[in-house]
Amino acid sequence: MSEEVDFEIDSDDLLFRQINREIGDPSVIVEDLHVTYHVIGSTGKRVKPQAGDTRLKRLLRRGAKHSGAGVAEVKAIRGVSFMVRHGESVGILGSNGSGKSTMLRALAGLLPAERGSVYVSGKPSLLGVNAALMKDMTGERNIMIGGLALGLTVDEVHERFDDIVAFAEIGDFVYLPMKTYSSGMAARLRFAISTAVTPEILMIDEALATGDAAFRQKSQIRINEIREQAGTIFLVSHSLATVRAMCSRAIWLDKGKVRMDGPVDEVADAYREFSRRTVKRR
Repeated sequence: MSEEVDFEIDSDDLLFRQINREIGDPSVIVEDLHVTYHVIGSTGKRVKPQAGDTRLKRLLRRGAKHSGAGVAEVKAIRGVSFMVRHGESVGILGSNGSGKSTMLRALAGLLPAERGSVYVSGKPSLLGVNAALMKDMTGERNIMIGGLALGLTVDEVHERFDDIVAFAEIGDFVYLPMKTYSSGMAARLRFAISTAVTPEILMIDEALATGDAAFRQKSQIRINEIREQAGTIFLVSHSLATVRAMCSRAIWLDKGKVRMDGPVDEVADAYREFSRRTVKRR
């Protein structure tokens, strides 16, 4: 866990700031949410030793697995409930596999609930550097598709086109297929498209470390501008410094369940102590 939690204050994080916002009516209500993935592949069942096995066969069977195909269930979110009000900024904490990104995708309507309900009072937008773009299409075409997916009209995409290209710093590469881009160019374009509109409910999933230091600084300024206008904000980040700087409240997920929900400093302190104890036990 130590490799994934950033406890220290980074100079870049100081660009983020808590924004004093008036707390209003509920904007997101989650009731007993369950999300399950069905993974098709090897069942991964252990090979059990047989009564008549020789000592050599027992040694060979040890640790072996059957290779038969099957469907495995992964319960990513298990009975989560909470309410967030207009004006709140909420950080989602937890180790890898705890359900953080799955939670955001469920809130954004990108994953179906196996059981339970999600109610939102506005249109949510998930901002993440993993937003899907078509590698065989040009950057220009991806800007149009991405803009339409965000709810813009064709004319509005055309109006924002030059600003998106300039912010992404890709120049004439915008007219070439995405598969010709470097990973940094592709990440910058994804970020520029994702931040072309200001949503009522903004969800940020590890989108803060995009590109080099100069571009990260520029992207953080852009996020601050969006935060000032967005109604409700959710943030998933392994940087506790960033969560503390951006959020007033935090929800700690552990194995798909809410372990703690409260003021950001209290939850972040508890999660940091838990993480450090876990590292010491290893």
